[in-house]
Amino acid sequence: MDPYLAPIFTGLLAMAVMAYLAYSIVREPVKDDYMLSIAGSIEEGAKAFIKRQYRTIILFSLFISTILWIFTRDPRYVGSFLLGVLLSLLSAYIGMVMAVKANVRTAYAAMSSPSKAFSTAFRGGGIMGLSVTGLSLLGVSMLVWLFRDPAPLVAFGFGSSLSALFAQLGGGIFTKAADIGADLVGKIEQKIPEDDPRNPAVIADQVGDNVGDCAGRGSDLFESISDDYVTAMLLGSLLLYPLGRDPALFPLALGVVGVSSTIIGILITRRWRGIKPMASFNISLIVTVALCSIGALISSIILLGDMRIFYSVLSGMATMLIIGLVSQHYLGLERFPVRNVARSSEYGAAINIITGLSYALQSPFIPILLVLLSILFSYYITGGSLYGIVGANLGTDLATGIIMSGDAFGPISDNAAGIAEMAGTGMKSLEALSELDSMGNTTKAYTKAFAAASGAFSTVVILVTFNEMVGIRLEAFSIGPSFIVGVLLGGVLPFLFSSYAIGATARTAYRVVEEVRRQFRERPGILEGRERPDYSRCVDIATRYALYQMPLPGLLGIAAPVMVGLLLGKYALSAMLLGALTSSSILSPFFTFGGGIWDNAKKHIERESWMKGTPTHTAAVTGDTVGDPLKDVAGPSLNIFMKLMNMTALLIAPIILS
Repeated sequence: MDPYLAPIFTGLLAMAVMAYLAYSIVREPVKDDYMLSIAGSIEEGAKAFIKRQYRTIILFSLFISTILWIFTRDPRYVGSFLLGVLLSLLSAYIGMVMAVKANVRTAYAAMSSPSKAFSTAFRGGGIMGLSVTGLSLLGVSMLVWLFRDPAPLVAFGFGSSLSALFAQLGGGIFTKAADIGADLVGKIEQKIPEDDPRNPAVIADQVGDNVGDCAGRGSDLFESISDDYVTAMLLGSLLLYPLGRDPALFPLALGVVGVSSTIIGILITRRWRGIKPMASFNISLIVTVALCSIGALISSIILLGDMRIFYSVLSGMATMLIIGLVSQHYLGLERFPVRNVARSSEYGAAINIITGLSYALQSPFIPILLVLLSILFSYYITGGSLYGIVGANLGTDLATGIIMSGDAFGPISDNAAGIAEMAGTGMKSLEALSELDSMGNTTKAYTKAFAAASGAFSTVVILVTFNEMVGIRLEAFSIGPSFIVGVLLGGVLPFLFSSYAIGATARTAYRVVEEVRRQFRERPGILEGRERPDYSRCVDIATRYALYQMPLPGLLGIAAPVMVGLLLGKYALSAMLLGALTSSSILSPFFTFGGGIWDNAKKHIERESWMKGTPTHTAAVTGDTVGDPLKDVAGPSLNIFMKLMNMTALLIAPIILS
């Protein structure tokens, strides 16, 4: 039997399980017309945004594919690139559509059974997790099976990175612009509650949870896994071919292990009697990781005959789990950093921001240290083999499916709580959904920290692969002009990218704020509850401005490596990638943890209902508003930006050599 068929069948199995989960969700009845009306508005807005966003991405991708054809004249590269774009978009679209189907059913189920609400929300998240991991494994394994050559797969990784950057950046700008508009005018100026149906931006805010937190993050992790498969095969072709081993089998075998373990982890997830939702998720995570460990052990022994690679894989898995604990330390509602920032809000917005900034600045240290320790351990445990680092990097991906399921659980439970609030379902269901929302906030924070650390790990491996492809040895580096220029240029590019991402969010939010104020000013009946706001207007404004500002950062990620590589050569390009890796690895967790701390400090205060509307609460909302574009736009997009630069370098490596 052809060994490449096993990962193809596993990818198809993931699609079948997705279909089963989708059927189990849509068959649940919702006998509340007002809830269905709210959910319909959210679904309509999400699909309208995605349709316009995907049209832009596809047109841009066709332009890039034309350039790719001009330089390569190889249909394998062009086809792989377009497949990477399409599967990345498809995985995100499937997950987002099912998330908007699951949110109203979660809200309705909470009225009668909190455990059923949990199961419904997690099944919706599970579809996202399986669509990301299953389609990535299916796409990569089919291309390897067809071509029997890993080289054209660089274009697949490049395509998935390009579409992921657009999806995450565009979705993030939309999400946070709507969120800021709803909070600034609704909470601070008009003193109305969150998710109040009188707020014209409330539907746009709910739509944003799906197009940013769900679809955007899904594309992010799809490209992360795909890039790791591709670089493992490329580096393996340089290291394993001389030993007579197929470089594609081990990464694909780990993909089979990860997807299969995720399927089991999702199917066993339920609200166990007497324990909290987060504990139920942790049980599934532990089971999934245990199964992944067993599968990785068997794969390492059978395919490589080397236990040391298994230890490397294990170190990558352990790194991701420990980073989860670090994220809970910084972002847990009862942990000291969040409580301290919440307490500082008593002294005004400035002290809130300064205190949060102090924690944000220290937050990258432990995650980066853990990644570095894993790299060193994997390198030396395998006797100085670069393939040990590849094994550790693949280990970080094994539990991606179950982690992404928990991440998508977040916007589903958040939307469900918003629908229940707008529909006035009563305190019992709101309390149940609040508990689910709290879990969703934790899992979303974990996924962001996971994505930041995994992105840094992946970029290290891509950089190592590039150096091997173009024949650069570490001892060949000298502190000459080209090295200094490359490192400094690479170091400043993530700052330039972040500036644009944050500024784009501010410009879009400004338009949403203007629109919400206009509706309140011109139609006073809205605040009195006599008139229905024009929700679609805010959705349209956020969509237009988010998409208008989406392409430029993608061009920066492609143009910078091409220009430096062609004008200054391979050493300057490698130095630039190193500089970009360094600053991105620091900035991304800084943004992610900083924004998360401000967000959860606000939530900590809001748990005491009498605090809402007080100066302390207003200060916390201001801090949260500052952190929003950091944690949901700049931070996640940086992970993709640095990988896009590196995948571009891999793609042009043959041109640089020639």
